[in-house]
Parts: sequence; structure tokens; C-alpha cells
Amino acid sequence: MAQNRLAQETSPYLLQHADNPVDWYPWGPEALQRAENEDKPLLISIGYAACHWCHVMAHESFEDSATADIMNRAFVPIKIDREERPDLDQLYMSATQAATGHGGWPMTVFATPDGRPFFAGTYFPPSDRGGQPGFPRVLLSLEDAWANQRESVEEQATLLSDAVEKEALFMNTLEAGGSIDQLNFDDILATLTNDLSQRFDEKNAGFGSAPKFPRPSYVEACLVHAARTGNIRSRALATQTLDAMAAGGIYDHLAGGFARYSVDDQWLVPHFEKMLTDQALLARAYLHGFQLTKNPTYAQVVDETLSWVLSELSLKGGGVASSVDADADGHEGSHAVFTPADVGEALIGHEGTLSLEEACALYSVTPSGTFEQGASVLARERSESLLRSPAEEATRSALFAQRMQRPQPTVDDKVLVEWNAMFASVLAEAASVLGNEAWGQAASDIVLMLDEEMRSSEGRLARASRNGVVNHLGMLGDYAWLLEAMTRLFELDGQDIWLERATRLANDMLELFYDGSVDSIETIEEGAGFYTTGHDAEALIVRAKDLFDGALPSATASAVTALSRLVALTNDPLHRAVVASTLTRVGSVLDSHASAVPDLVLALGSLHHRVEVAIPGPRGELARAAHQTFIPFGIVVTGTSTLSPLLQGREIGSAYVCRSGVCDLPVHDVSAMQDQLTKAVRN
Repeated sequence: MAQNRLAQETSPYLLQHADNPVDWYPWGPEALQRAENEDKPLLISIGYAACHWCHVMAHESFEDSATADIMNRAFVPIKIDREERPDLDQLYMSATQAATGHGGWPMTVFATPDGRPFFAGTYFPPSDRGGQPGFPRVLLSLEDAWANQRESVEEQATLLSDAVEKEALFMNTLEAGGSIDQLNFDDILATLTNDLSQRFDEKNAGFGSAPKFPRPSYVEACLVHAARTGNIRSRALATQTLDAMAAGGIYDHLAGGFARYSVDDQWLVPHFEKMLTDQALLARAYLHGFQLTKNPTYAQVVDETLSWVLSELSLKGGGVASSVDADADGHEGSHAVFTPADVGEALIGHEGTLSLEEACALYSVTPSGTFEQGASVLARERSESLLRSPAEEATRSALFAQRMQRPQPTVDDKVLVEWNAMFASVLAEAASVLGNEAWGQAASDIVLMLDEEMRSSEGRLARASRNGVVNHLGMLGDYAWLLEAMTRLFELDGQDIWLERATRLANDMLELFYDGSVDSIETIEEGAGFYTTGHDAEALIVRAKDLFDGALPSATASAVTALSRLVALTNDPLHRAVVASTLTRVGSVLDSHASAVPDLVLALGSLHHRVEVAIPGPRGELARAAHQTFIPFGIVVTGTSTLSPLLQGREIGSAYVCRSGVCDLPVHDVSAMQDQLTKAVRN
């Protein structure tokens, strides 16, 4: 059978559909022009390679010739990889949520030839099921509506497009002006953590109910509140959640790393896909938990998670792959679950392991199973230490070896700048805290590759690449996370190259994405935050601004946070004005809807309560102690940089603890520095 146009794409998700009988187009002018010429609506299907329900709908509907015939006859079908095009995903997710009250993937949107949505949903079954219409019935109904009820379709397109625009440009409705000093970070943080306390699952930990997602930003907010105030409740919210996830089935006890989310409220049965972003953000939350509590289990989780990424997702051409599928050989989770018989088979021939009964008890493997067909998801008891004895380690190794003999899930091996930079940022920070030099080198290699190779022929930072083919213009998140990673590397090794690159990248980011002039502080204060896409990007139904946090921090929060870190290192007044102006603009949202923007709340803290620790000269005992301390919004710099004011004119061998540039007297021993840090953190 002939392949469709997706065979010419590089995205693994799009390539998965290249053999469908559906006449798929990638998003682009060819598809839009055909829709206009033939007066056909667009059928836009959005998903990602590791998405289980995307595979299900593809098998049930997109591989079915009868369904494909309707799609090809009545619509112009378009496939989009949401990871390559988060701008399109954001717009059409807004439409889906406006139309249905919920969202998810696969996302199925029907739009006019110019891209305005008029009907939207997520997964549709192949036939009517459980009160949900079958996909063929949806197709035929919308084909009829387009032919015979065009006026109603246009009205619905206007309503949904207006809803999308209202959300996409919500930031423009907020009043400019005022002073950043009017925003009280500690009051806003207290409001946020009080709200999280109300949402907390007292039995199972975490926030909300099934399906339960890790929310690392919520954990981070609780850790910051605990560090700044000594609040016992906030500390418990964070540590109990970290403990529950580390013990649960959402964590991979054999290889390391986290699944996307838990289908139950107990963190037991996950959807098994592993996303690079989850590994990065959760590793950072556990790293900060370790800094605050010194719990060695948290350091072990960081080590295992980052090591799994480097071992299993590193690519020969540089960079890190995006995700691992939920399915193996067509069955979700089959690569990761065990029956007692599987455990017994795995232990054969291995010395020093636990007994079969002990191994099953350790990993909660039962005769009836906790998953499908009598198999169990491996999990530990929250009440026991997750640090392994020699016998437990031998058992883990034996089970892992048996697991690796099974069919393995596929890897989405495209490189995304935002995701790679996010991982590199965490890797560099973890290298500083845990003293792993190899991690620091890996982070440096990733960032240099992104900054030098992930660019268009004109030198513009790109979004994605696969097998050396660079695709799509970089978006705000790509620039923001690469900027943060560069600041983390400067903390790690003190080399001026990172500040030089970071300053250049920050200026590019402002020129491409800031809604306003950055010529002076006065013009910056009249600005209206950041667009998600650059001024050179294609025109969509609206040029959006990403304000509210989801699975990832919003692009606005990421940009403000990264720029604030750079300001701490360079003291650039224009960059600081952009941070202050953007946060002031969203002040009313911070005050009234903090739980919807936790990363912007933390960004406010990074401006108001930055703690800088300057230790001129080579890294030594003082630097190691500072890095191992949880310093919310902290910057720890060493070396002899000529570019950062933090190190200029300061005595080698001394530690200078500063709050937003105002420094205590220099100290020369760890104890005195720790006393100053404790006061600075709680200021």
C-alpha cells in the first residue's frame, strides 16, 4: 500500500501514521490551500508518539479503510505532533476545552479552511459506546452540517475562535502599571500553599484525585514555603508527596524514572509512557527535597532518574530523546509488570537475591495482580526505606535483566530544544549539588549542541530535529529553558562563555517574543509580556501568550524565571525591567489565582528574594556546602569571572552571602556561611 505524505516527515509520531489509508497532510500551506480550493473543512488530529490512547484511536479508526474513506472524501485530514508544534496544540486545546469542558490526547478538531475550529473532542471510539458517539457517526454528521447547515457551522466557529482568542490574549486584558513592590510574595505563597493544603490527598498524598498527575511545581512551592517560614504543614505536603511517588508504581523501581501519571489515586498503576520533561522536573523536585531534608532516598531517586535518561535516551548525534512509549509489542505496560512466576524465573541463576516470597513482598507482586491478566505493577511500601540492601539490589538487578529480555517500547528519538535544555538545566544543578562531574559534562555537551547545531540556515534557534534534520522555529519555551540552562552551567563551572551566550540569547528572546519595545525602561514598562511564538512565525488564528501552568511551566513563567536568574548574574537593568513589568502585569492573577500559576508565583520570589552566594576562586568546601543547602531562588557562583559583578573586587577564599545585591560581611568557614544563609533564606 502506498504511503501518505507523512512518510516525508521526521517526527516519529507522524511517521507512525504514514501507512494509514487516511490521506494525511502535515500542517502547512498545502493542506490549507487544498481545503480552501475544495471548500472542505479541516480534520485536525493532534497527539504524540508515547500516547496510549492515540495508538488506540489510530488502530480503531485511522487504520480502518471505511473510516478513512469518509475522512478523505469529506475533509482535509491533518496530523500534528503536539511536541513539535505546541503553539497549534495550545490553540486547539483551548477550543477543545471550551467545547467540551475537558481536554486530552488524541485531540480531534474540525475547523474551517482558515483554521477556525467549529467542533472538537478527544478520543472517539469506532462505534457508539458508553454514551459517546462513534467516530464514523461524528464524521458523517459534520459532513452533513458543512453541506447543509453552513451558517450554524460558521456561528460555532466564531464562538469557539472568540473563546480561543480570549484565553490566548488574556494577559492583554490585565492592567499595566503599578509597582512590583506592591506584590507581596510571602502572602501570595501562603495563599498558594493554603490552597494546596485543602487539595491534598491525606491518605495517598499528592494533589487531587484519579487520574493523579505529579505536579512538581506544587511540590516546589511547598518546599520553598517550608524553607522560608519553617511551616511544618507545607514541609509535610512536599515530603509525603515525594515519598508516595517514589514508593508507588508511577516510579520505575528497576530502571529509574517516572511514568506520566497514575490512573488511580494511589500512585500505583501508571500510564507507562515516560516523558523527558517529567524526568527533569521531578528530578529537580527530589533534588530540592534532598537539599531541605537530607533524606538519602531523594538523592537516590535523582541519581536513578537522571542516570536512566542518560543511559536510555542519549542519542549518538547528541542530545536526548523525547519519550518512551507506554506500549510494547502492542500491549500497554507489558514490558514492566510481573507475575509471581515472572519473578521466580528472573531469580533463577542469580546469587545473593531475596527468596521468591521475599522478592514478591518487596515489590508488591501478588497472585491476583494489581494490573491486567494477573500481573502486578512493581511498587514499594511507603513506610519502608527505599535504600536497598545487597540482597535487594541483587534482586532488582535480576528482575531488570529479565525485563530487558521482553519486547521493549519504542523511543521517540526527536530532539526538542525546550525539553533538552530543561533536562540539561536540572543535570547541571544536580551535578553541583551531588558532585557528579560526568553530569556536568553531559549538561555542557547538550547545551553546546543545542546552541550551535539546533539552528536554521539563518541562525535562528529551532524547535526540533531528528537525524540531523532541523525543523520548526524555536518558541518562547525553547529560548527560555536554554537560557536557564546556560545560567546553571555558569553556576557549575564559572566560565564566562555561558554568560556571553546567555546574554546574547536573552536579547534574541526579547527581540522575538516580547510584546513591546525593549529600548528603555520606560518603553519596557508599557509592554504586555511575552508571545509564545516569534514575530517571524506563521500567522495562526491568534498569536497567543502562555500564562497558565499545565504539565509544564508556562512559557511566560519560564522566560521570566530564566531572565531573573540572568539578572542576578549580570545586573542588567533592562532585563530586570522586563521581569518586573511582566510580573506586575500579572499581579492580579498572582493574587487571586495563584494555584493556576505556581511557576509565576515562584518567579516573583526569584525577583524579590534572590539570594546570591559569591565564592571567588576554585570550588572548595564553602562552595560544596552552599550547593548542598536548599536556597530558594539561590545563585551560587565561584571562579574568577570578569563578566559577573558578583565576583568582581572580592577576596578569593571568602564567601559573600547577598540578598538582591546587598551583601553580608565576608566569611571564611562553613558554619558562619550557613548562619548567614539561614537568615537570608528567611528574609
